[in-house]
Amino acid sequence: MHITAMKNGEYFFSTYSKFFTDSKKVTVVDIGAQDVNGSLRETCPPTFKYIGVDFQNGKGVDIVLKDPYKLPFEDQSIDIVVSSSCFEHSEMFWLSFLEIMRILKPAGLFYLNAPSDGGVHKFPVDCWRFYPDSGKALITWARRNNFESCLLECYTQKGGIWQDYVAIFLKDQQYQTLYTDRILNYKKDFENGMRSDFKNLINTANSTQNERKIRSMRFKEFLKKIFLINFFRNFFKTNTKKY
Repeated sequence: MHITAMKNGEYFFSTYSKFFTDSKKVTVVDIGAQDVNGSLRETCPPTFKYIGVDFQNGKGVDIVLKDPYKLPFEDQSIDIVVSSSCFEHSEMFWLSFLEIMRILKPAGLFYLNAPSDGGVHKFPVDCWRFYPDSGKALITWARRNNFESCLLECYTQKGGIWQDYVAIFLKDQQYQTLYTDRILNYKKDFENGMRSDFKNLINTANSTQNERKIRSMRFKEFLKKIFLINFFRNFFKTNTKKY
């Protein structure tokens, strides 16, 4: 798990765990839970019951899924589902999303972290990147399948290789008033942020971070060329006068 993924997981639990008052009865399911250089289990409150699921066995995996699109939990039985750096590897992540909505309690939360950029990394496939409207699209998909879900907030991480897209979903929108805090109340290094209680995009950016880096590099190269041209022009003028 890369550094920004771990940090965003910390933001999620520090912001939202306080709303689950009976912490000893809270169950968290981590989809794609194999511990590769770290796990969200480390950021979860120790009193929460944490269950790691994955399609293959490994460190941090409590349940190996026979079918990656079927979760072995009863309807409305889970308080929180988290998934970090996993959905990009799911060929049909929209099916996983519906399964998550099924197992969540009505006031349950789903924390999603997936890259918006970065190179190909197959585990065992690499299929998707997530842009600012991805969360809204998943809400449209949920409602088409009879879930009254809503997007509490989302944003794109500034910096890092993967520029994480983070979204917090609530299974049933009628419970929005339970959650009076947001990660975006504290986090500063983000762009294209959205909140359920705010109509406009926050820190809007229409080009990707890598596009802006490329433009900046080209501009610096242009300035460098101008500097060299002027330097040699002045050099030859000075030396021509001497002779």
